[in-house]
Order: sequence, then C-alpha cells, then structure tokens
Amino acid sequence: MPRKIIRKFMPHPTSITENPLIKKLGPKLQDPGIWHINRRSVSGAIAIGLFCAVMPIPFQMLLAALFAILFRVNILIAVPTVWISNPFTIPPIFYFCYQVGVSILGTTTSAFNFELSFSWLANELQFIWQPFLLGCLVVASASAFLGYCFIRLLWHYMIWQQIKRRKKRFGN
Repeated sequence: MPRKIIRKFMPHPTSITENPLIKKLGPKLQDPGIWHINRRSVSGAIAIGLFCAVMPIPFQMLLAALFAILFRVNILIAVPTVWISNPFTIPPIFYFCYQVGVSILGTTTSAFNFELSFSWLANELQFIWQPFLLGCLVVASASAFLGYCFIRLLWHYMIWQQIKRRKKRFGN
C-alpha cells in the first residue's frame, strides 16, 4: 500500500536516469538503490531531508542529494523534504534552534532586532553564532531521528492494516 501511494507522485526511475543531462553525472546516479521505494530507502530519505532542511547552509537540496547517493536512499524523497524550510518557515525554525542552543549552553538570550540585510547578519551573527549553530545541529539531528522513526512506524502500521484487510477478505 505505501508503495502505491508514493509511486503515484514520482516519475519512473528510467525516465530520470535516461535523461542526457543526468547520464553525464556518472554511474552514481545510475545506482538503482537511490531510486527504490522501500521502508529503508524512504525512512532514510526523510531523515536526510529533515536534517538538511534545518541546517543553516546554502544548497541544502544539493547536500540532500549527495547524502542520498552516499547512503543509497531515495533521492526523489530526500531532496523535496528539504523544502520544509522555506522563506515562511525559516524564521521560526531558526529562532527555535537558537533557543535550543541557548538552553543547552546555559547562556542568556540576546535581545536583537532582526533586519533582512547582510550588514545585520555580519554584525549580529558574531554574538549568536554558538547557540544558533549548536541548536541547529541538535534540532536537525533530533528531527532526522524522529522523522526516520515515524516513517518506519507508519510503514509497519500500513503493512499491518493491509494484512488485517487481507485476513478479513479471505476469512482467516
């Protein structure tokens, strides 16, 4: 059941791997392990996507794709999962990460007025970078772990439901 739902929304792997641009990227993208849909591949892809989504780095999708190739999990799930962090969700996510870092380090919260400018970033980041980056690492790791566990449990639950329906249908 979970595979049918996922396959509805994903292109067939051969339509991607036969693309001339992707063929140039090499044999790593030809590995069938990064295109499979199974419990391990999907849960690992969600974990990678969530981890990369919370990290304050540029090119999060590229990093998610590289990790997906490295760990042989589904690349088509890992990359879009990064989109959880977007212009609307980044401010609350990063503020939460900063608060987590402050509580772990036992420091006090710095009062600051946010401005969307490079000068603000250059001036203010020097005061908040330690709790911010620590919080991002902790929240990214925790969200990756929880996402992985949630998908595994959901997968097991859906299989259990499918077995239950089969037993009911065949009268066992």
